[in-house]
Amino acid sequence: MDFNNLPRHIAIIMDGNGRWAKRRGLPRTSGHSAGAENFRTIATYCKDIGIQYLTVYAFSTENWRRPPEEVSTIMGLLDKYLHEAIERMERDRVKMKFFGDTSVLSPKLRALIERTAEISSQYEGCQVNICVNYGGRDEIIRAAKRLAETGVAFSEENFAGEMYSAGIPDPDMIIRPGGEMRISNFLLWQAAYSELYFTDTLWPDFSKDELNKAIFSFQHRDRRFGGI
Repeated sequence: MDFNNLPRHIAIIMDGNGRWAKRRGLPRTSGHSAGAENFRTIATYCKDIGIQYLTVYAFSTENWRRPPEEVSTIMGLLDKYLHEAIERMERDRVKMKFFGDTSVLSPKLRALIERTAEISSQYEGCQVNICVNYGGRDEIIRAAKRLAETGVAFSEENFAGEMYSAGIPDPDMIIRPGGEMRISNFLLWQAAYSELYFTDTLWPDFSKDELNKAIFSFQHRDRRFGGI
């Protein structure tokens, strides 16, 4: 792997937590706990090797259909992670941003997200974007409504400026562990020219070596962006 030719922005669909737990005879909630720990490991590794942006799909607009206990566990893990992140952000100088409609989250979580954003504004460096209550179609509809309200002419540039990802380069590569080969309503606008990488490895087992394999694959692709 060429560490001088890394993708600027990597996005990951963190899939396979429930199946990881089931294979071990554990409740699905244990899989989400293991997945949250692995997120911390991979995010730290991305920062250490020089990835500028990491975007992860943590909770989609469709995930509310899951059993209440599972949803509660995921929200509890987010709460736990944010408390830890606030303590570590100053030391690690990692910025965090949230994509999605956070208005439906609990007041406690919203306050933590606002505090995280406040601290992040002080730093430059690796930025981790966490998609919570996020859906690509929902984001596009929201951006169209906001642009129409401004009265500004519709253009690709103006439209992109109303997305959650405004000011952030599109992902060079989208990785999906877990064996599924679809993007599941993730970054639909931003993924126009992203390289896609799928692996059967479940997210809690997606190690630094697995990420290196994905980056190696990316480095050996010919990205033409519609040209020759």
